[in-house]
Amino acid sequence: MLTTVIRRAKATNSSSRIFLSITDARSIRSFSTSSEHIETRLIHAGQSPDPQTGAVVPPLVTATTYAQDTPGVLKGSEMSNSFGKGFEYSRTGNPTRGAYEECLASAEKANHALAYASGMAATVAVTNLLGHGAHVVSSDDVYGGTQRYFRMMCAPQMNQSFSFVDMTDLAKIEAAITKDTKMIWVESPSNPTLKLTDISAVSKIAKKHGLLFVVDNTFMSPYFQNPLLLGADIVMHSVTKYINGHSDVVGGALMTNSADLNEKLRFIQNNLGGVPGPFDCYLALRGMKTLHLRMKRHGENAMKVAQMLESHPFVDRVAYPGLPSHPQHAIALRQTSGHGGMLTFWLKGGLKQANTFLENLKVFCLAESLGAVESLAESPAIMTHASVPADDRKKLGISDSLIRLSVGCEHESDILADLDQALAAAQASV
Repeated sequence: MLTTVIRRAKATNSSSRIFLSITDARSIRSFSTSSEHIETRLIHAGQSPDPQTGAVVPPLVTATTYAQDTPGVLKGSEMSNSFGKGFEYSRTGNPTRGAYEECLASAEKANHALAYASGMAATVAVTNLLGHGAHVVSSDDVYGGTQRYFRMMCAPQMNQSFSFVDMTDLAKIEAAITKDTKMIWVESPSNPTLKLTDISAVSKIAKKHGLLFVVDNTFMSPYFQNPLLLGADIVMHSVTKYINGHSDVVGGALMTNSADLNEKLRFIQNNLGGVPGPFDCYLALRGMKTLHLRMKRHGENAMKVAQMLESHPFVDRVAYPGLPSHPQHAIALRQTSGHGGMLTFWLKGGLKQANTFLENLKVFCLAESLGAVESLAESPAIMTHASVPADDRKKLGISDSLIRLSVGCEHESDILADLDQALAAAQASV
């Protein structure tokens, strides 16, 4: 409970003024962070009222440097969002970023969280843990930017090697591990075909071989899935997507329960410098307050869309973990509490019909990215996954007829009507 002391004092003009001081902020933080309910943690974790002013929203601190009364003795070490280290320079630590990182950790049920300027900056930090010559086993159907970074930067510049494996087959993961393997990188659901990986089972494989196990949890968000509870060592998010949720911030995050990994990642974070600015942290923290509300609506709308598309005569097939027809539906029921707002479907047609469909959408916006309140649609083969080699796209099923939808929070009838009329236009173009 919030304990306050209201004290009346006589001002010089004899008028009464009321002063509010926070006397139990620490207990508020402990309650909000440890609450079993994510709705409470999202709204309160890292966001205790400001002890000086009583402001209920963490202040936006834009300072790049911080005054010291004595050389080497930093101010703010008593503040939880400095993690006991105080503040000296904003690349190393910032009060607004600290509040945001506290909330990120609480949302993912982690002991530690680190914020980055983008999801790719977070990914770069992880690969810097591995060292020169490391081998990585990765999901084959992984975000195009991640695969591009692995293949075109880590491989030639760090001599790291990568095996892109169908993670739905545990035997293939075991077979891909070599003496140089240092990490298993998983996306579940995968991007863009929404294959699911049994995270608990892969965790056992990683532990058996002493490997770092990282899960990209962007598609599910902390609301629907918590990979650390399933055995992951690090959880990665592109904050740009669901966590922020409003298409106005680019950001990334890493969460872990390991104090050792946290220290190593903070060293890398400070040295590489890929940190978010305080205003981006402020906006993302604000977005997190409604994550639970948005994710519930995303999931409800996406299920209606998946059911509608699966019954449509011009749709070949639909990939959505919430459908009983999904090959890993049983895994979805076991390791997630909902099925999210992302779905993929294949038209009965080719590039012409896919383009016609996308060009005729009105509620859905033809755009890359995902996870915001507005509905988005795209063609991965020529947009988000264009950098994936054509032969690899073909093997993965990323064909010209594949459409990826990020189902937003608009009214379901408007979403369904928009898809129906765009499908009619695509069908007429045959």
